Amino acid sequence: MRPLSLRRALTGAFVAAGLLVGGWIGLGEMRGVASVFDPVETLTLDWRFLLAGPRMAPDGVVVVAIDDETLSDASGHALSRALMAKIVLALAASHPRVVALDFAFPDAKEGDAELANALRATPSVVAAIGLFGESAGTAPRAAPELALTAKPTRILWPTQAIADAAFGIGLANVSTDRSGVPRYIPMLFTIDDGVAPSLALAAASTAAGEDPIVADDAIVVQGRTIRLDLGYHLPLRFYGPSRSFRRISAADLIGGAADPATVRGKIVVLGMTATGLADTFATPFDRVTPGVDVLATAIGNLAGGDRLVRGPATRRIDAATTALLPVAVLGLLALRRAAVGFAAVGLVLAVWAAAVYVAFLEGFWLAVAAPLSLALALGVAFAAARIVVERAEGGRLAAEKSALAKFHSPLLIDRIASEPDFLAKPVRQEAAVLFLDLTGSTGVSEALGPEWSRDMLKTMQTLVEGALAAHRGVVINYMGDGVLAAFGLPAPEAGDARRALAAVERLAADLSVWIAGLPAEATGRLDFRIGAHFGPAIVSRLGSPDHQQITLAGDTVNAASRLLEVAKERHCRIVVTEDLVRAARAGGDEAFDLSGYEAATVPIRGRAASLEVRMRR
Repeated sequence: MRPLSLRRALTGAFVAAGLLVGGWIGLGEMRGVASVFDPVETLTLDWRFLLAGPRMAPDGVVVVAIDDETLSDASGHALSRALMAKIVLALAASHPRVVALDFAFPDAKEGDAELANALRATPSVVAAIGLFGESAGTAPRAAPELALTAKPTRILWPTQAIADAAFGIGLANVSTDRSGVPRYIPMLFTIDDGVAPSLALAAASTAAGEDPIVADDAIVVQGRTIRLDLGYHLPLRFYGPSRSFRRISAADLIGGAADPATVRGKIVVLGMTATGLADTFATPFDRVTPGVDVLATAIGNLAGGDRLVRGPATRRIDAATTALLPVAVLGLLALRRAAVGFAAVGLVLAVWAAAVYVAFLEGFWLAVAAPLSLALALGVAFAAARIVVERAEGGRLAAEKSALAKFHSPLLIDRIASEPDFLAKPVRQEAAVLFLDLTGSTGVSEALGPEWSRDMLKTMQTLVEGALAAHRGVVINYMGDGVLAAFGLPAPEAGDARRALAAVERLAADLSVWIAGLPAEATGRLDFRIGAHFGPAIVSRLGSPDHQQITLAGDTVNAASRLLEVAKERHCRIVVTEDLVRAARAGGDEAFDLSGYEAATVPIRGRAASLEVRMRR
């Protein structure tokens, strides 16, 4: 298989794998199935929050904190229902829109009646707690549209007195990731007799003065459609840095130090922040955030309309990206020039990351971990596989080239490898043609035997190859003790004639030294002749479809071969034509040394016109 076809097959296999794995992961994303990418995804989400910078909480939500000072003023650290009633009454005097109590009151205690009376004094919602995975009872079955909603197995409801006094009740549960960071607030919970709202939703709808409308993957509060994630989960869009919500100490409130205007007409979230008593969570802006701030964040997202959007639509985008981003990366890495492919991959990933970040700034949570992890994993695997395949292919081609180099010039091998149809049709071009012949080799072979003759020819041909290769000449054919070579293959170049003359000089020098070093039986009998000519020639393939060789034909070739006869008749070693000399000088080598040559005009057997030549002994 050719390298290009092999690379295409490798690319196709990886693309198919990417589409298959990416489609499977994307399908899981659309269905909300937990995956190994979730921890990385939430980490990248935190980075996006931090990179986006501070986000101030909406002015319409105020946190009233039961802090250390509040408990200290209450003569002890026990949080009594009477103290809670006192705080609620102080709030009621300031006329908030609603008071959301981030407290559950599942057990009857002293002061319940007092707290119930306080709750009636102002619009208020109180918390219930859903328990999950307990043996007492089983999770209720839900309608198909509620299949992914949170389904507590048991609920700790407030006491009847408190429940009757409050305007609404909502579950205060949050959904955290594996590291304990709250990512979602379930808006609806499936319970035995239907659905129950979250505390955040109960507070927002009470503040709006109307019940929420449940739609497909959304809820409508006061005419505002709030898109939710699967199972009616609200992704939290955190405010920060820490304490970004306006916060009032409950001690200042009941002591009269707080300005009533601070809470007038606002959604008030009442919760515990006292040391050791408050439930805390890690968030992108603060590693220790009171749970009341998390609840306030959810209410702010609902009431302020600045929520983080993640739902079926964005998950479909995530699924498509998870399948297609690796395909794009693989396609770019498959480019013939690997450096260009890597640069293009970097650019594509940078543009995609920028688009994801801009989408986040606009309030859309698009997945990063799954598409990027799969793209990088497949990209690295493909790059490694390509290196292995191309190295193996390169080794095989190098071995083939090395083997072919024993039969053809490397110049021709490279051209044929890159252009298999090279010279499929004959080409007319200018070329310098050189013939070389050993004289007296028949008598020497007779005197010294066939083994020595073989070694002699091998040594001679090695000298010829070295001299021609040094001047970009190509051996067309060895003919016993003769050689046909050309300059201008695989394509004519400026300086072909000059290099041919230079090769003639080197050949003459090398062969003279070689002959001088032969045994006495050969030294006095062996000699050489060289003829070289320049002109138009037909370069083509010759042979059957299964076995071909490159050859030259035409008057230039015939005339060059006859120059060996001229050399024999004139008792000289070298005969070059004036056409070759003029072509060499036209290439810019006016100073070419021909002082040892004798000019003559000689007839050429079988040719009507004579040739002007230069001859040298």
